[in-house]
Amino acid sequence: MASPLLPTELLVSTSALFLLVAFCMYTMSRRSKNPLRPTEWPIVGILPSLVVNLHRLHDYVTDALASCGHNFKSCLTGMRFLLTCDPTNIRHIFTSNHANYLKGKEFSEMFDVTDGSFFTVDGEPCRRQRARIQSIFSSPRLLALMAECCRDKVEKGVTPFLARMAKTAAPFDMHDLLTRFAFDITATPIFGVDPGLLSTSSAGGDGMHAVVAMDTVMEVGLFRHTLPMCCWKAMRWLNVGPERKLAAAHKVLRGFVAEMIERRKLMTGGYAGDMESPASPVEIIMSSYINDPEYSDDLLCATLINFMIAGRDTIGTALVWLFHNLARNPDVVACIREELAPIASRKAAAAATTMVTFEPDEMKPLAYMHAVLYESLRLFPPIPIERKTVVADDVLPSGHAVRAGDTILVSLYSLGRMQDVWGEDCMEYRPERWLLGKAGDGLRYVPTHKFLAFNSGPRMCLGKDIAIMQMKTAVAAVVWNFDVEVLEGQSVHPKFSCILQMKNGLMMKVKKREM
Repeated sequence: MASPLLPTELLVSTSALFLLVAFCMYTMSRRSKNPLRPTEWPIVGILPSLVVNLHRLHDYVTDALASCGHNFKSCLTGMRFLLTCDPTNIRHIFTSNHANYLKGKEFSEMFDVTDGSFFTVDGEPCRRQRARIQSIFSSPRLLALMAECCRDKVEKGVTPFLARMAKTAAPFDMHDLLTRFAFDITATPIFGVDPGLLSTSSAGGDGMHAVVAMDTVMEVGLFRHTLPMCCWKAMRWLNVGPERKLAAAHKVLRGFVAEMIERRKLMTGGYAGDMESPASPVEIIMSSYINDPEYSDDLLCATLINFMIAGRDTIGTALVWLFHNLARNPDVVACIREELAPIASRKAAAAATTMVTFEPDEMKPLAYMHAVLYESLRLFPPIPIERKTVVADDVLPSGHAVRAGDTILVSLYSLGRMQDVWGEDCMEYRPERWLLGKAGDGLRYVPTHKFLAFNSGPRMCLGKDIAIMQMKTAVAAVVWNFDVEVLEGQSVHPKFSCILQMKNGLMMKVKKREM
């Protein structure tokens, strides 16, 4: 397995000069009236400060924003940007004046493996692709297939694995398990073929290579954000450093997509465009793209990779932080089990096994479970930063003026940790903050400009309901059947990536509940 991109590679790439400047910056900041405010330097801007705090990047950004009134304007290697977690600015950027704040051409180039897909495009191409995806996701047949796949993977993959770990009392990496789970439940419905990462008879084969490649895309994506475009493009042209790893990752991902499509064609006897009743999303997608005048094989491949990243990265990342939170909050686990008990008792009476698996439809009315998910997403959003490019000069509600071409960086991680947004207990994991009275009274309304985990405005996540269903199904089975425990002494913090993945995984132990 290829080693992940390490922060030390960033230090090498940005040169030893920045280390000297960073030391000077650190010395000066200790004398500053506001030591949490990043020190700005000529040409390099706040880059030395970021390098020094790379090991705690998101917490550093949160401290800086809290000390600067939720907004910080500066430059980074020549890029003018505004860093914000101000809810009024977020509403303006994502909703009320969204047409002036786009992903932009530079963003599309940074994530070139998905170039042209709905993840990177703006304007009319974005609206057209989102309409197509919304049509696909509204298919009852597809929704049933995704629910069935999720339940099947929980029942035949996740819980048997945990039962083996409980029997042997062996520690295991929950991050690895949930990554495999998220990859399988994303790829299987999309391609109509099971990559089998949770299979006991296989280590995952090419699927695991694709997992590592997806990690590389997100790690190098963040690396590209820290350098001027001309620098990382030069590295790409020379095929050196992180860009060399990224080129190899692109080849792996495109090869994986091609292999899965070919396996599906062998199963069905041809493309879905020739079939009257498409049996999987890939066939629906292929059919719709083939009939599109802008169709190309590259666009189809980019779109399928986009689907994989959107599903695997968000669900897998969200779940591992959720179980980390649950292991530290046994009172929350008790409340989840209390909500599940009426369903579980009915199922146990009719089942021939003590292991209970919950149906996705049974999860819909569970308000406390919903609150548990939202509270974890508030503190640990899978996508911790959103990037926008300013189209025309504007003044934000906070009073900050932005110019055409400026970059807006919105910290979702910081937004969930601001006291004047979430209260003095904002750092506590407390699902009750989402509830109207008792759990049975439903969820409290929170506007998306305060809770941005599923985006906001015209780019609201189209797979939100599906993702919530999948996460609830997995959490319910694990929490009801097992007690989970985090091993002491491990360092749990995010890696250097556009996704809030755990750098060192999450080692846990489980015990089978006696019921």
